[in-house]
Amino acid sequence: MNEVMDLPPAVLTATIWTYWLCVGVMIGRVRRKHRKHSGVVPKQRLERLMWLVWVPVVVAWIALPYLAATRTSEPWAIPQFAVEPVYAVLRWAAAAVGLVCLALSVECWLRMGDSWRMAVTPGQTTKLVTSGLYAHIRHPIYALSILLMLCSVIVVPTAPMFVIAAIHIALMVMKARNEEAFLLNAHGETYARYRARTGRFFPRFGAHALDRERP
Repeated sequence: MNEVMDLPPAVLTATIWTYWLCVGVMIGRVRRKHRKHSGVVPKQRLERLMWLVWVPVVVAWIALPYLAATRTSEPWAIPQFAVEPVYAVLRWAAAAVGLVCLALSVECWLRMGDSWRMAVTPGQTTKLVTSGLYAHIRHPIYALSILLMLCSVIVVPTAPMFVIAAIHIALMVMKARNEEAFLLNAHGETYARYRARTGRFFPRFGAHALDRERP
């Protein structure tokens, strides 16, 4: 690695820190407005188990790009192949896509408004948001989080980041499936129709949009 700071990890670090700062602000807002049913601390056993893994993963995700931008020793430093001209362009593109993911995530959070929760809240039914990206994707925030994580792997192609990415993506899939079961129970046929015309992480097109996805 050169002594000059590697900029893509620095851009990614700012993006990820801003992302989780926004999440922290929303957590504070929800706790103030809905103390008893804030949806911040998981109440389901499954989600509590997931959080035992997910919280360390998030902490690592916040730390790894910063370590990559500031360290020159393994396993934190960027591998030499990643600073070669061709791959360097790909890393810059991934850093830019990460910024887009942040912007779209903010739009989704604003669209959800008071319905945003960190965890499933049994006994509470929030508004079903079906506009914006939600008109085509049931979990755009999770889809964008997965994409941001993939961008992180491209920008910081280290072994720890690959491990964190694999765990994070698996948890996002599990959480999305769990939330769908909860929302189906809470909203009944309305959610069933919504689920039938949308994709979990990718939009549905054509005749396939009329098919119902297996839970």
